[in-house]
Amino acid sequence: MFFFLILLGSAMALIVIGAVVDGMLYLVSIGVLLVVVAVLYLLVRSIVRSRRGRPTAF
Repeated sequence: MFFFLILLGSAMALIVIGAVVDGMLYLVSIGVLLVVVAVLYLLVRSIVRSRRGRPTAF
């Protein structure tokens, strides 16, 4: 969860800096990319956790 929060916080900071400073549109795109990566990380982590708790058929 800590890694997710670090990714999300840095993404928000990059988006705000990129939006405020003129000519820093690439920071906004990097921030959006980090948000996507953070959400995918959280999704994969929740899927792995849900499968680990299930008993196997063997």
